[in-house]
Amino acid sequence: MKRQKFRKLILISAMLLFPITIYYFSPNLIIQGATEGVVTGSFIVFLAMLVSSIFWGRSFCGYLCPAGGIQECAMLVNDKSPRQGWKNNIKYVIWLVWIISIGICFIFRKQEVTIDFFYMTDHGISIASIYDYVLYYGVMLLIFVPCVIFGKRIFCHYFCWMAPFMVIGSKIGNLLHIKRLKLSADKNACINCHICNNCCPMGIDVAEKVQVEKMDDNECILCGSCVDNCPKKAIAYKVN
Repeated sequence: MKRQKFRKLILISAMLLFPITIYYFSPNLIIQGATEGVVTGSFIVFLAMLVSSIFWGRSFCGYLCPAGGIQECAMLVNDKSPRQGWKNNIKYVIWLVWIISIGICFIFRKQEVTIDFFYMTDHGISIASIYDYVLYYGVMLLIFVPCVIFGKRIFCHYFCWMAPFMVIGSKIGNLLHIKRLKLSADKNACINCHICNNCCPMGIDVAEKVQVEKMDDNECILCGSCVDNCPKKAIAYKVN
């Protein structure tokens, strides 16, 4: 359980640092930079997410994401599992439209392509004026309110523009047979207590996956809650 306390500490720390880092996770800033031929900090961060997920899956979502920290706080208000299914694909539609928009903006850019990691920041700090806080609190509410109304990590499931990068990266890793961080299960050790289901922040039916010993799931953020809460240690991390 110490791992879960540490994980939540990191997530909440990332949330508290969000006024500094928000522009490095901004989808809009990439489009704005693309119109000027600038590869922004957020462009580089998202590219790093794609590459890292080849080896670490969606663990960024479980351990480092500021939006994850916001949603962990929202779980204190509403910790029911959201409905899954076709709605999980909404984020891919949003992502695809966004990626196409970036490509068009770079094609019709005004200048030659340059790299500026600190684009539109003040000495690397994102929120440097009182007017920027309007945007900041708007994004906070966009993430927090749906989770309070509809259930835990609803933003991750339906709307997150970052998740598709990591899902794609994980699939690339599988396709190339690259060893990456995964979960494994031993159904013979499982006692069907369903504690894993109750503690999963993504509302995945973990117990069902244990029974077939196939733990891969596009919505899994590899947080390890099921690993640490399973009384029989039927679930474990592995690199395979």
